Amino acid sequence: MTRDQKDSDLDRLQRGLLAATPPAPDGARDRAMAAALAAFDALPQADAQGSGAQMRSSQDRPVSGAGFLTGVRTMLSNLAFRPVLAATTSAAALGVGLFVLLPMIGTNPGPVMPPGLTVGETTPEGFQSENPQSDGPQIRAGTNPAPPVTPPTAETLMAPESAPPGRDIETVLPPSAADADMLAAPQMEAAPPPPAPAPPAPAARSRVQGDASPKAVMPGVAVVGSVTPAPTDLPARLVPEDRDSFANAAANPVRVTVEDPVSTFSVDVDTASYAVIRRSLMAGALPPADAVRIEEMVNYFPYDYPAPAEGEAPFHASVAVMETPWNADTRLVRIGLQGRLPAIADRPPLNLVLLVDTSGSMQGPDRLPLLKQSLRLLLPQLRPEDQVAMVAYAGSAGEVLPPTRAEERETILAALDRLEAGGSTAGAQGLDLAYRTARRMTGAGEVSRVLLATDGDFNVGASGPDALRDQIARERDSGIYLSVLGFGRGNLDDATMQALAQNGNGQAAYIDTLQEARKVLVDQLSGALFSIADDVKIQVEWNPAEVAEYRLIGYETRMLAREDFNNDRVDAGEIGAGHSVTALYEVTAPDSPALRLPPLRYQVAEPVAETSDELGFLRLRYKAPGETQSALIEAPILPGSGEPDPEARFAAAIAGFGQLLTGATYLGDWGWTQAIALALEGRGADEFGYRAEAISLMRLAQGLSAR
Repeated sequence: MTRDQKDSDLDRLQRGLLAATPPAPDGARDRAMAAALAAFDALPQADAQGSGAQMRSSQDRPVSGAGFLTGVRTMLSNLAFRPVLAATTSAAALGVGLFVLLPMIGTNPGPVMPPGLTVGETTPEGFQSENPQSDGPQIRAGTNPAPPVTPPTAETLMAPESAPPGRDIETVLPPSAADADMLAAPQMEAAPPPPAPAPPAPAARSRVQGDASPKAVMPGVAVVGSVTPAPTDLPARLVPEDRDSFANAAANPVRVTVEDPVSTFSVDVDTASYAVIRRSLMAGALPPADAVRIEEMVNYFPYDYPAPAEGEAPFHASVAVMETPWNADTRLVRIGLQGRLPAIADRPPLNLVLLVDTSGSMQGPDRLPLLKQSLRLLLPQLRPEDQVAMVAYAGSAGEVLPPTRAEERETILAALDRLEAGGSTAGAQGLDLAYRTARRMTGAGEVSRVLLATDGDFNVGASGPDALRDQIARERDSGIYLSVLGFGRGNLDDATMQALAQNGNGQAAYIDTLQEARKVLVDQLSGALFSIADDVKIQVEWNPAEVAEYRLIGYETRMLAREDFNNDRVDAGEIGAGHSVTALYEVTAPDSPALRLPPLRYQVAEPVAETSDELGFLRLRYKAPGETQSALIEAPILPGSGEPDPEARFAAAIAGFGQLLTGATYLGDWGWTQAIALALEGRGADEFGYRAEAISLMRLAQGLSAR
């Protein structure tokens, strides 16, 4: 190779490094450079015998004649020797340098520079350092052999947790006090001028020596024993972001019965919130308050409510009244609905379109791989005559499996195994194609459902919840249901998932484990896929003679206007086969010391005639699947007597659990200990262990709250 060719290689590298460096904020580079130079100049210089910190090399660029690899190694050494400068202005350039260098050195475990080797000397193995003026930080091959390094892609840069293993890179650096201050800074800002020079700290040790110094991992590269910039100092695209967004609203307030006696809402059988809460707690963190929807926590569990008798409506309503666990001066009214579970042989044929998000955000073991495992659990539950089709979408949408009989399981699994993640998210286009496919499959008397599996990130096409809501509202008139399975955290768009499920006549669930997939797609499959009642609405009229104040616990995103109850054009929730629905009200009697709202100054309440001892009157509306006109169910709410049943106690404990997670505004001094004790009282048979798991989560939350 000629000298000109070597220079050309080096020039190409330099141009690549400069092109990859992100622009710094105004003035940030100058401030960072000044602080870095001040910190460096304050370091003690070497004595005549070479002890102490060494002077930096006078070379500002590699010598062309030393060769391409030599030049790269020297440039990286100089960058690493000035860590503050690298942290603020050259992090991206260093990443590109590693991208170019590692494929060349990663294919063969390189020799390690023995401790104490003078820079510029050659070891018996032939390792040589090119900078004879400095024994400063060295970037060297690690001691653990590894397979060849795969150059980092855009996806691995965005998701460090899923980056492939690479060669260990070790940087040995004696950090100064000024360096430590800058490394601890949470923002990419220049540090103030350093204090008086301090003696150099001992050199950072490798991981095998028990190093406890902070480490920042470059995506795709394992860093051992490094003192490198904190993750917040890396370019934004290299730092994993928690971009989860949740659909919620402010907690329902206490209402005065004489002013607002009627409460109306849509039923909800979604369970996504509970699974998100569980994942947060199992990871050692309290969930975000916006992620807590109490009705989804309560309705996560099956309850032993009376089922409808033959010839009755498709669900049965039962009411229980008990003393409120957290306030002896109020009462808790539980409304429970239990749906009929028809025999498997009696259910209609199913046309199922699996709509799978294969965009780049679905990479990672808790996304597409878990999704594939989950759908594998679903297939054995289908009958041979059921049909399955599959549509995938990323930058665009396509049909990857035409309508196929469920008995052709190997064909379906082969199509599922071919799915790979990558690209943007054409969610709206995928929904269009899935609905067209479902319409093509549907025959008379059959049930068709689109099952969307996604992290909710719709960033191409109709991307907002409002636009998607309108699209799904147009489609549900065709009688095709839409359910949503959410996967992954850090990018979870719960708001979009809720908009899709609530407007698509379906259920939203969050799959964080294979066990949760089994609960949703095996244990409760009939309820997830087959509706027995559509547009189910609940309305309660409270009797002001018995109830002065009330509040509905949860259902904030399901509230309806009073006039919506009798309007059959207003969409509401569905009840699936065998599903139960629970709602809880806290009510306060007129003479109770627990009244929260004083009477208004200029309003004189009319005397209320005590015509009965009814607390209120319950009304329910629903449509049979495929019908457009609703039916009405009515029943009084009576005070009741005796001890509450275990089902009511457990539902109350979970409602308390949710309120404790969101601030416990109405709970007084009632806390975790009381909530756990109440859940234990109502645990019951617990056939699947769901309630025992909830009690464990409550104990975890108690410990995290105390912290």
